[in-house]
Amino acid sequence: MRIRIRGPTGQSTVLLDDDATVDVLRRRITESTGLADFDVKYGYPQIKTLSLDGITLRQKLSDLGLNLNGEQLIVTRREGSAPSNIGRDQREMTTAGQQFSRKPPIHEAPNKGSDDPPEIPSPEHDGIFVLRIMPDDNSCLFRAISSATMAGVDVMTELRSVVAQTIQTNPAIYTEAVLERKPDDYCRWIQSEDSWGGGIELSILSKHFDIEICSIDVQSLRVDRFNEGPPMRCILVYSGIHYDTIALSPSSPPYTHANAPPEFDTKVFDAADPLVLEKSLALCKVLQGQHYYTDTAGFRLRCNICGGTFVGEKGATQHAEQTGHVDFGEAG
Repeated sequence: MRIRIRGPTGQSTVLLDDDATVDVLRRRITESTGLADFDVKYGYPQIKTLSLDGITLRQKLSDLGLNLNGEQLIVTRREGSAPSNIGRDQREMTTAGQQFSRKPPIHEAPNKGSDDPPEIPSPEHDGIFVLRIMPDDNSCLFRAISSATMAGVDVMTELRSVVAQTIQTNPAIYTEAVLERKPDDYCRWIQSEDSWGGGIELSILSKHFDIEICSIDVQSLRVDRFNEGPPMRCILVYSGIHYDTIALSPSSPPYTHANAPPEFDTKVFDAADPLVLEKSLALCKVLQGQHYYTDTAGFRLRCNICGGTFVGEKGATQHAEQTGHVDFGEAG
C-alpha cells in the first residue's frame, strides 16, 4: 500500500506490504518525521484520528479494518513530548526497492533534489525568501497568520473566537448566503479545532490585525489580496488544503542558502515593495513545479464504505451529506 506521511517538516511517500503491522507503520512514521511520540489524523474531506496506542505492535493493519492505501497521514508532535533524532538527518529512504525524498527541515541548506523546499535569493533584502511549513493540525491558516503577526504565539482558539465574534456582530455582511450555512452554525463550526479556515477567515483576520494578506495559490499562481491598503503585508502560500508562510531569512553574500534559525525571520513586509511579491511568486512557481498542491476540484476520491468514486472535494462532500459516509481514500 502507498501512504503519504506529512509531518512538521514536510511530506514523504512510503510503501508498505499489505500485511504490514502496527509496528512497521509506527517506525515508518518516525523515520519520515523524526517524531517518536506523535498524533495522527487522516481522511479527506472528513478528518479522523488514527490512534495506534494500546494496540499490539504485531497486529496487522488489515486486521484492524484500516484501509490506508492512498491516504495522507497528518502527523504532529504530541503535546508535551520531546522531539526524536531518528531520521532527522535522512534525505532519502528506501522502501520496497523504491526511493522517496523527504523534505529537510526548512531552515537547513537544501540539496539539489527535486523535492527540496525552494529558496529564492534576494540580495536587495540581504537575505533569502523561504517557505516556513505550518503543522497539519487543521489550524494551519490561523498558525500561518499568527506566525507572521504575533511571532507564532499559540492563539488558535482566540483567533477562531475573533472570527466568530466578527460574524455575530456583522449579520448584514456575514449572511447565510455568504457563509453557506446559518451564521450561528458557522460560528460553532469555526470554533472547533477540527475546522479549516479559508477566505472568510483571511478577510476577517486581515482587518483585525490591520494588515494586507496576500495568499498565493500554488496550482494557479493566483494572488488573492485581503484588506488592501495598510502599509504592511504578509504572504501566505495556499496549496489546496493547506496554508504555509513565506519568510525572509537573513543571509550573507553570495546568498546561496538560508541557514539562520526561524527566530530571525521577517514575515511582515512593506506593502509598497514590489520585489517581495515578485520573489514570493518565484518561490511558488518552484513549488508548482514540484506539484506542491492538491487539486481539490479534480482529484478522485473513493468512498471506503460503499465503493463509489467522486471527483473533487465538492463531490465527496455532497456524498457525505447525502449518505453519512465519511470514510474516503484516494482513488487510483
